[in-house]
Amino acid sequence: MADLSYTIQHNPAAMRFEAIVNGLLCRTDYRMHGGTMMLVHTEVPRQLEGRGIASALVRAAFKHAADNGMDVLPVCSYVRVWAQRHPEVEPLLADSR
Repeated sequence: MADLSYTIQHNPAAMRFEAIVNGLLCRTDYRMHGGTMMLVHTEVPRQLEGRGIASALVRAAFKHAADNGMDVLPVCSYVRVWAQRHPEVEPLLADSR
């Protein structure tokens, strides 16, 4: 199995959280609306799916929002399901404030 070590980076110029895994870009894109981070798209190449990379990207986005006093609006269907499975992020959801 290929080495899956990677580091998630916040790329504010591209408005995304990203990781290069085995030479492939994995990302969670966002848009800002005031103090709300709208998570709009999450993408992991098919050959890397099922390894927790998307979850790690979304967790990094929620941590960034928490650390910076933002709330989060899950627009991406993956992020909506992820947030339902992680009740600890509920206080950060735009609808819960």
